[in-house]
Amino acid sequence: MKENLLKDLKILIVEDEKRLAQLLKDAINDYFFSVIIAKDGKEGLKKFKSFKPDIVITDIMMPLCDGLEMTQKIKEFDEVTPIIILSAHSDKEKLLKAIDTGINKYFIKPFDPEDLINHIKKIAPKLNKQKRVLLKENFAFDNNTMTLYENGKIVNITKREKDFLYLLIKHQNILVSTEEIKSTLWSEEVSDERLRTFIKRLRLKMSKDVIENVLGQGYLISPLNS
Repeated sequence: MKENLLKDLKILIVEDEKRLAQLLKDAINDYFFSVIIAKDGKEGLKKFKSFKPDIVITDIMMPLCDGLEMTQKIKEFDEVTPIIILSAHSDKEKLLKAIDTGINKYFIKPFDPEDLINHIKKIAPKLNKQKRVLLKENFAFDNNTMTLYENGKIVNITKREKDFLYLLIKHQNILVSTEEIKSTLWSEEVSDERLRTFIKRLRLKMSKDVIENVLGQGYLISPLNS
């Protein structure tokens, strides 16, 4: 049963040693919906934002941006995605810092990929509850395919609108500030008026009751199955 749950999960492996990254991917790839690789923390952060994985598996020591720095940056805008650290015995000081940032689990190299799979099986039920989220007014959002449905029919929305819904759903029942929304969805400076216009257009495709607003503070979604 838990093996079936793994088939819905997307995994991001961040590892600078190309051979090790490929070996790990080959060892776990058949279990999951999708597995991709990033060569360092900088690329890992970029792929995290575009790929939107359910789990991140990262080495702790890497050039440009190491696993600890990447984890800290991810946690600034996504506190819920599990992050699994791969560490050598010599990385103990960095590993302790990584634990303080709220990582989900760590494995000391070398490790058995089966142990990694068994850990993911344990957390898979909770992760899969977040995959297809039922919303108010007969709407639903699929986090895997980034697709919005109304009464089972696809609603055409833009990529930025999908990213916005994904952001709110990842923080379900928790207020997401306007500043966090702006920094996540846009690379340039965005006015409050532009954000309000963006959300107004999305609400016209959905319902004003799905996306809740706390005046002057931010927005949130309260799923039916939360």
